[in-house]
Amino acid sequence: MASEAAGLARRARRRVRVVHPAAAHTRSAEDWWWDRLAPSGSGYHLLQSDSMLLVLPGPGPARLRAQRRAARQARRLRSPGSRAVEAKPSSAPTPLQEPDPGWGDRVPLEILLQIFGLLVAADGPIPFLGRAARVCRRWNEAASQPALWHTLTLSPPLVGRPAKTGAKAEKKLLSSLEWLMPNRFSQLQRLTLIHWKSQVHLVLKGSCCPQLQVLEVSTGLNHNIIPFQLPIEALQKGCPQLQVLRLLNLTWLPKPSGRAMTPGPGFPSLEELCLASSTCSFVSNEVLGRLLHGSPHLRLLDLRGCARITPAGLHDLPCQGQCFLGGRGAGGMQGSLPTQSSYPLVSPPELEQLYLGLYDMSDRLTLAKEGSPLLTQKWCHSLRELDLSGQGFSEKDLEQALAAFSGTLGCSQLALCSLNLRGTRVTPGTVSSVISSCPGLLYLNLESCRCLPRGLKQAYRCPEEVQWCLEQLLTSLPSPS
Repeated sequence: MASEAAGLARRARRRVRVVHPAAAHTRSAEDWWWDRLAPSGSGYHLLQSDSMLLVLPGPGPARLRAQRRAARQARRLRSPGSRAVEAKPSSAPTPLQEPDPGWGDRVPLEILLQIFGLLVAADGPIPFLGRAARVCRRWNEAASQPALWHTLTLSPPLVGRPAKTGAKAEKKLLSSLEWLMPNRFSQLQRLTLIHWKSQVHLVLKGSCCPQLQVLEVSTGLNHNIIPFQLPIEALQKGCPQLQVLRLLNLTWLPKPSGRAMTPGPGFPSLEELCLASSTCSFVSNEVLGRLLHGSPHLRLLDLRGCARITPAGLHDLPCQGQCFLGGRGAGGMQGSLPTQSSYPLVSPPELEQLYLGLYDMSDRLTLAKEGSPLLTQKWCHSLRELDLSGQGFSEKDLEQALAAFSGTLGCSQLALCSLNLRGTRVTPGTVSSVISSCPGLLYLNLESCRCLPRGLKQAYRCPEEVQWCLEQLLTSLPSPS
């Protein structure tokens, strides 16, 4: 009997065995990776989320690893079917711990800026930064850094929507602009608005971009744009550092009569102005003067489609540039250097690209017939590209204008490399003279020039083709008697 009772006791003890929680713990794969990637004393710590594991420099919170192990032990001891007997909890009170805000708040700001910068460089700051700012305080701080708001492109998603939906989306866009302009636009250096039908005046009028250097507004083609008055003076005050201004296909209203306009501060740093339009343009000499009255360093002026601009209005601009007009019969043989006594000292020329082409103009009776010499006489030394396509200047007027390139003293090599005379009344003698005087000419467009021989009305796109055109012109010209 005694031996049988002892055997039952031994079997009972084997069935029920008290296991201490520390002894029940087994080393998991997670702990192995944790110790492998950021061992104690290495100067690194790990941050874990549902889908990633970050290795970050610096000491991490000391209690994280112990918390994870304690949580796994508690889940193992509470799991159904476990035969282990839980140890009696300690009577010592545990200190209260603040809730873990998540790994997003613990990522250093410098790392977030690098990650956000890659995304902004690929897709722009909107809509990503707006959504990221709502994740947590740390992300909001990173999303508002000025380094991420240097370049912005806005294209309203209103094309192809029904009228009701489009009105709702436009109202939402307007509310977003009202918040972005005072809070984010002050940090912009480059702003591009593409395919905008409305709200252009609101953006241009806002004086909230003191650091803006490039502004481009494009309404696209075949859009019914709402006409507006360009807020020139407000734009000059709000963007004093502007260097590039491109306003493409905008429909401007003329200034109301009887209202005196106070001149604005101008754009002292402006180097490029583009007002090209494929439709009717109301840009006049007065508007152009208001835009450029304080821009002496302009290098590119694109006025394609602006039929109301005249050579006299361009000549009065403050853009630097004045050439010597000696030539044959005016101060000696061509190629002789001017002396200080015969020519005054002038400031170096600035304007390098001038585009005055007119395309698909139905009414050519209102175009200026003369005045082109005012342009070439002022900028013949500096012009690299000149576009006069579609202009109505007479044969004699164009001859005098282009003679500035062949009758210039004090210049061993002219800068002109591109000349577009498409649809003008230029003559063979004028073309041959300008080709001979400009050895660096790389592009010459003579399409639809009614005064040229039929086989030469084409575009020449390399020096060899330009020289071939010169040879053909010289053979077609009548020999002097």
